[in-house]
Amino acid sequence: MDKAIGNVELRSWLLGILFSILLIPVSAYAQTQRTVTGTVIDETGEPLIGATVKVVGESIGASTDIDGHYTLKVPATAKQLAFSYVGYDNLVVDITSDVIDVTMKPNSEVLDEVVVIGYGVRKKDDLTGSVSTVGEKDFNKGMISSPEELVNGKIAGVQIVNGGGSPTSGSTIRVRGGASLNASNDPLIVLDGVPMEVGGSVTGSGNFLSLINPNDIESMTILKDASSTAIYGSRASNGVIIITTKKGKGDGIKVSYQTTNSLSTKTKTSDMLSTDEFIGIVNEMGTDRQKSLLGNSRTNWNDQIYQTAFGTDNNLSVSGRAAHWLPFRVSAGAYYQDGILKTDNAKRFTGNLNLTPSFFRDELRFQFSLKGTYSKNRFADTGAIWGGATLNPTIPVYSGNDAFGGYNEAIDQNGIPVTGALANALGRLEQYNSTSDVYRVIGNIDVDWNIRWVKGLRLHATGGYDWSKGEGKIVVPKEAISYYTTGGRDYKYGPQKNYNRLLTVYANYNRDFDAINSNIDATFGYDYQYWKYTTPFYAVLNADGVQQSTSAATDQRHSLISYYGRLNYTFMNRYLLTATVRRDGSSRFSKDNRWGTFPSVALAWRISQENFFEPLRGWVNDLKLRASYGVTGQQDGITNYGYIPVYTPGLDGAQYLFGGNPVYTYRPEAYNPDLKWETTKSWNYGIDLALLENRFTFSADFYTRKTENLLATVPVPAGTNFDKLMLENVGNVDSKGLELALTAHLIDNKDWSWNVTANAAWQRVRIKNLTLTPGAPSPDTEVGPWIDAYQMQVFSTDYAPYSFYLYKQLYDQETGRPIEGLYADLDGDGQITNNDRYHCHSPAPDWILGLSTSLRYKKWTLSTSLRANIGGYIFNGMAMNTGAWETMSYNDYQLNNLNRSFLDTRFQRRQFLSDYYLENASFLKMDNLQLMYDFGQVYKSLNLHVSAMVQNVFTVTKYKGVDPETGNGVDTAVYPRPRTYSVTFGLNF
Repeated sequence: MDKAIGNVELRSWLLGILFSILLIPVSAYAQTQRTVTGTVIDETGEPLIGATVKVVGESIGASTDIDGHYTLKVPATAKQLAFSYVGYDNLVVDITSDVIDVTMKPNSEVLDEVVVIGYGVRKKDDLTGSVSTVGEKDFNKGMISSPEELVNGKIAGVQIVNGGGSPTSGSTIRVRGGASLNASNDPLIVLDGVPMEVGGSVTGSGNFLSLINPNDIESMTILKDASSTAIYGSRASNGVIIITTKKGKGDGIKVSYQTTNSLSTKTKTSDMLSTDEFIGIVNEMGTDRQKSLLGNSRTNWNDQIYQTAFGTDNNLSVSGRAAHWLPFRVSAGAYYQDGILKTDNAKRFTGNLNLTPSFFRDELRFQFSLKGTYSKNRFADTGAIWGGATLNPTIPVYSGNDAFGGYNEAIDQNGIPVTGALANALGRLEQYNSTSDVYRVIGNIDVDWNIRWVKGLRLHATGGYDWSKGEGKIVVPKEAISYYTTGGRDYKYGPQKNYNRLLTVYANYNRDFDAINSNIDATFGYDYQYWKYTTPFYAVLNADGVQQSTSAATDQRHSLISYYGRLNYTFMNRYLLTATVRRDGSSRFSKDNRWGTFPSVALAWRISQENFFEPLRGWVNDLKLRASYGVTGQQDGITNYGYIPVYTPGLDGAQYLFGGNPVYTYRPEAYNPDLKWETTKSWNYGIDLALLENRFTFSADFYTRKTENLLATVPVPAGTNFDKLMLENVGNVDSKGLELALTAHLIDNKDWSWNVTANAAWQRVRIKNLTLTPGAPSPDTEVGPWIDAYQMQVFSTDYAPYSFYLYKQLYDQETGRPIEGLYADLDGDGQITNNDRYHCHSPAPDWILGLSTSLRYKKWTLSTSLRANIGGYIFNGMAMNTGAWETMSYNDYQLNNLNRSFLDTRFQRRQFLSDYYLENASFLKMDNLQLMYDFGQVYKSLNLHVSAMVQNVFTVTKYKGVDPETGNGVDTAVYPRPRTYSVTFGLNF
């Protein structure tokens, strides 16, 4: 027994000695190792996920986790660690301790960041199409009421024209000039993966896009050519704008608060006669009756209706991580802006929640987004702008009695308002109370699953919902002259309710194949989107509740089903192919024409990656050639039921008497069962160039575009349908253009930096056919705004859309004055007829230019943005319509002021179609000028920056009207865009 125990002890002792001997190398190796940990962040303090950390001279390395942390065992002899991350400068750090935290800076040698495209992302240097992205740091600053204002003037080929100076007005957005005539020319807006309704609006909202808080936006990407837009198929003819909102990121909790407070003033108003000039003209040319209407006051009506307007925009956000797996961002905004026109006002309250949790080491990722907006508006009676320009400046504002609310109005000898008289401008504003309440909620949830057992495969699903409601009320007292004969107004309208539902499901396969030096990125998906709009019946009532008119209830619905696929193929990191196809089915067409197929293909060659380019890489970082062709469609901007018979029921008061009894009738509407897709075929050729470590980047694109089967409203033979005009597929429009963009980092050191970005776009659009029968003569179709019974613009073959169609004015050779009623006989038949009108210019500019620059010295930054249009024309309808003697008096009880152009023309009657009033609207505008000071850390973790800004700084133009920038080419009583002075305080915790 003892011997057995002894043998066990001996064996244990021998095994212990042997094990110790075996551990000697391990112990020796352990004594030559050390563990280094740390965090890798970017220049903003956010963690970099997946950054590579390697030991210099060794094959030992690690990657950072979702929090930017790394842990690495390194040999004791190791001296340095190397850090690398796509898009950032490589960094080598000496190993001086066991904890090494590093901050990485963006790499100037990498062509920017990953760009958000349709249904995915793509590295910018791998793009084959024409895509432009503007990030938060490059957005326009100041009092920004709507997202499109953030990028105005920033992107070549994108024109944004604000509808006027009202805080409730919207903007016209055109990407490459638009591709259609009667259908929509608005680009598709995609918000966090949810396509918005093109041209969508809701009752009570002057600008539907303004219901999105600009402060919540991280970037805006514009897809311009068919290669990049074809993935959106039938809605992409006019370009796509992808809006990405801010998400939660970082380790700790970050609190940001920013407040902007502003004062806005009027700039320029219509150029009318001064009070002294007005009195002089009336005494010189007026009748005794007109002279008797001169008063003793000196009223500046513009000063009565305009005001200095206050505005404030306040935004608070909290972002970070609620847990290591749950990044979040929550924000709230409060916006208030008075218009410079009295009683004009907009209020907006917004909330935004973004959650981006991930599980199983980022294999399963979710994104939940919820945006809510409440907007309360008061709409001014903008007819007062005309009154502010044309009312008699010698009469007082107030009458001195209680009639008509105390406002001085044109009345006859019996005290009755004169029919057709111009109302008191201030009274129109103060007695008109039109308000609205608008609600909008946009929610979406994204699920992205990286399939572990199939390398490179991920599945993605998006569910989106966009709901809005708008309602309003109009109140006008019965004593107001505006509705004097009907006893005022007091009624509610709405609520209109809009619904937009989306389901997107797609699979993406992205994998490198080293054996064939290739990368394949393939996407296949399905979309379903459904829209519904409803409005209830409502009655227009006067102040006593008596019905004046009615509005029928509406119920509009349409849907879109889509299948799509895209292949991105890269060979040797230099030869790039993108092929896309999408098939859309729209409920707006009959089953025979319901489906459309929209393909595209693009090729790119990164010449700078070729071996023969090696000698040039010292100063040319990147050189890429691009070419693309694609087909996109159009079905927006038309009715939902234009292809089927629709009968509209009659309303109360519109019944037909049968046998003495009122019977409700059903009115047939015009319809066209053969409606089909409008299609646009596009070619794009581009070049991208980067020089001197990306200090200078340049891109150029030339495109051609042909739109076929135009959706246009044209005359139809009498008796063939239920209207004289009907929507048809008729005609073609061709366009071409050149876009140039340049970015220069002129100075970049510790104390100084100076950046300049410039863009230019030339475009030419021509109508090629407007007939159903090829080769048949195409008539001139009058379009555009009306002034009395006249339209100044036409659709004509071989001319730009909305070209001006006018008479050629003749002039006195001695005085140089235009001769009233005398025009050139262009057809030589000895008389002036409609055939003597000629096509003369169009509102569209030949060139659109943009320039932005930012100069920093230490903590001071001075920045500005300028825009210019060259070649566009405007018909000065205000000068024409108020610049003839006949407009001095329309009745025996009132005088009207005249436009100053009367002093040059002495026209007795208005010359509605004279090219005398057609003016060059080229301009140079400084949109903003900002000076900012960054105080940095002022207390513990509190950072502060302060800036002062002026918006709408100046305009240089030869145009004599209020503003050379207009959406339709005809200037009539423009709401002037204000000049705004603002101060911004920004705090970060």
